Amino acid sequence: MDGLADQGVKLRNYYVQPICTPTRTQLMTGRYQIHTGMQHSIIWPLMPSCLPLDEVTVAQKLKEAGYSTHLVGKWHLGLYKRACWPTRRGFDTFFGILLGSGGHLSHKRGEDLDFREQEELARNYTGIYSTHLYAERAQRIIRQHDQNKPFFLFLSFQAVHEPLEVPESYIKPYWRIKNMDRRKYAGMTTCMDEAIGNVTRTLEEKGIRDNTVIIFSTDNGGKVGKGANNWPLRGEKATLWEGGIHGIGFVNSPLLHPSVLRTSNYEMIHVSDWFPTMVEGLAGGSLNGTRPLDGFNMWDTISKGQKSPRTEILHNIDRILSVPVNRTSRMEPHNYTFNSNMRAAIRVGDWKLITGLPGPGDWHPTPDSGIPKKSSIHRNGQNIWLFNIRDDPNEYMDKSLERVDIVERLMERLQHHYTNSVPVFFPPNDPRGDPKRFGHVWTNWE
Repeated sequence: MDGLADQGVKLRNYYVQPICTPTRTQLMTGRYQIHTGMQHSIIWPLMPSCLPLDEVTVAQKLKEAGYSTHLVGKWHLGLYKRACWPTRRGFDTFFGILLGSGGHLSHKRGEDLDFREQEELARNYTGIYSTHLYAERAQRIIRQHDQNKPFFLFLSFQAVHEPLEVPESYIKPYWRIKNMDRRKYAGMTTCMDEAIGNVTRTLEEKGIRDNTVIIFSTDNGGKVGKGANNWPLRGEKATLWEGGIHGIGFVNSPLLHPSVLRTSNYEMIHVSDWFPTMVEGLAGGSLNGTRPLDGFNMWDTISKGQKSPRTEILHNIDRILSVPVNRTSRMEPHNYTFNSNMRAAIRVGDWKLITGLPGPGDWHPTPDSGIPKKSSIHRNGQNIWLFNIRDDPNEYMDKSLERVDIVERLMERLQHHYTNSVPVFFPPNDPRGDPKRFGHVWTNWE
């Protein structure tokens, strides 16, 4: 990965969402989660929810542009009805899991199987490590691909998501790391790195590397306590601090202009931008037929170093996860009036405003670094923070009391976005989805 990043363009001002389902909804639709009802949490296994069926996916638009489309790995955008499955959302082929996590060797969540080839259960891969399986399937797709037709391959590794599992041979080189979770995490990363190298070599062997764009993106910030580390950024996965949302990303391709090769791009880019970038910027397709996009075509920004058309990023507004000012505050109707008790964050230019309950805001060095953990310090009862991310990327210096003018301006932007949002869709678990009813298999129940 380092080699691909070093030879391509590193995205230094790139943002994703703090958890996986929201990141994936925005990748697939090019639309903020406040516009799809996916503002709150993830899609849990028994939840009758999925990426709204009236949303057009990037895979569908690329198919319209003449591409074959493939998903290998993790879906996590709903399974309760087959209409939600990737093969019904624009992907010609699917090989992987429908849920958000599971055993890397058993391919089960709990005692229940979650592994599909197309729409059929795939029972013959028990004991084969998921990263190896996904890389091998991606290589097969590339080898069998008709070179007269373009293709889109969404290779969505489970690594480095928990459970922390990896063959012992990948752990041994890291015996000096004392923390066992960190050691396993390093081994999982190395295995994924090897897999990406194998897939890249297969592109070269097929003779299509010169006409291929490789885009790498993380799903969310790392989960501290499960081997990950976001130091020196503040916070972690599931938080609105930079450690939860400032993503790792790069683009590698011979199609990049020579002037941007081996450079870092500091323009503001968000995961929702991949939809128009791939459909319009790379495939030359049409964006007609989609709902209003929040993403921008960043191909000229990435490939030629031009200025980003994006001036702000709405990280999220979650009305459900808010400061409980009274017993019914979380149950109030969606009345389109934003207040600072709501969990929200927005970036406008260099300024970032956070409100409500952003999540744990500590700074966590690596376990073996010897650097002491730094705990967050804030005003008692505080629910507004303001940072200049260019000057203070690690969010040490809250400016909310000094720059009230900026706070007011960004609060107006949050009100604007909230006015144009849709209600949260977060239904309760449905017992009809219990996998025991289907022979210990995760599947649709409607």
